[in-house]
Amino acid sequence: APSAPTPPPAPAMPPEVVAGRTAFAKYCALCHGPAARGYAADNAPSLVNPTFLATVEDSFLMASIKEGRPGTAMAGYARDLGGPLDDTQIQQVIAFLRWQGPARQELPVVAASGDRGRGRTVYDQQCAKCHGTPGKRGEYLHLAQSILLRNVTDAFLRHAIAVGRPGTPMVAWAGTLTAAQIEDVVALLRSWEGVKPPPPLPKLTTPTGKEPVVLHPKGKAPAWKLRDARFVAADDVVKAYRQKRRMVLLDARPASDWMRMHIPGAVSVPHYDLSRLDDVPKDGTWVVAYCACPHHASGEVVDELRRRGYKNTAVLDEGILVWQQRGYPITSSPVAPAGLKPDPHAGHDHSGHGHP
Repeated sequence: APSAPTPPPAPAMPPEVVAGRTAFAKYCALCHGPAARGYAADNAPSLVNPTFLATVEDSFLMASIKEGRPGTAMAGYARDLGGPLDDTQIQQVIAFLRWQGPARQELPVVAASGDRGRGRTVYDQQCAKCHGTPGKRGEYLHLAQSILLRNVTDAFLRHAIAVGRPGTPMVAWAGTLTAAQIEDVVALLRSWEGVKPPPPLPKLTTPTGKEPVVLHPKGKAPAWKLRDARFVAADDVVKAYRQKRRMVLLDARPASDWMRMHIPGAVSVPHYDLSRLDDVPKDGTWVVAYCACPHHASGEVVDELRRRGYKNTAVLDEGILVWQQRGYPITSSPVAPAGLKPDPHAGHDHSGHGHP
């Protein structure tokens, strides 16, 4: 019998894609997963879902990676914001994402016809439980983000609602919602963009790598009881902090987030660059790592400390965003909240990651 034909070899990965894969593995895979399929931490979404990649513009991906989502776990990775990536490296990450997905398709441009009042009714009934409101994050992608909304088109939003993100919790709503209802939801989302984007926030000083590591070096040790032998409550940490107990606080987020907001005295130790762990004393001093996830990046730092034999280590259980919301000590620029200002036309009292 004739032998089966040999399948053609897979196309070689271009150098820019290889470079992008390397950068993604170092900086992004922690939350978005090694293959960019998402949901590795903090419900960070898939970046290679076919309905996303087929319709998203490179300008949106560039802006999202550069600026992040202030007030969420998604940091800004642009070097001029204090992040680790220059424009060429960000373009390489985008090339890596594009390599895994379908070709870009142009979406039809349709004149806006929705009504945001009707859209609010639909949104509150069908969307808010997952995507939150302008004043409160939901479990999944927070849509009330000015950086997100000013970088996407109505056509992109319309298509995302209609076809969903197959294989993720975002179902296709076409058939459940009418075309008019989808237009109304798009009108509501567009109203959350704001009249104009907020001015750039001032930045704190770039970390030098020489900041003092130990807080209150002459203080007594805290007496903490950890949850699951791993997590320490924010209430317990702030009590010890105010009592000037001896401790080390490590900020596991990218330096760009540390520059926007951190606990006073916390040292910047990004989860992808642990070189400053060499400066942490190995004398039994309590070491607490925190992030915005709130456990994943800080957990990486604590795991490494424990591998190195540090005995008293813990993850800040609620993370830095809850710490900030509770009014605990913060050095900030300040950071923008996760949502926008309350919509004056809203029927609710709003007190206020990621990529779609």
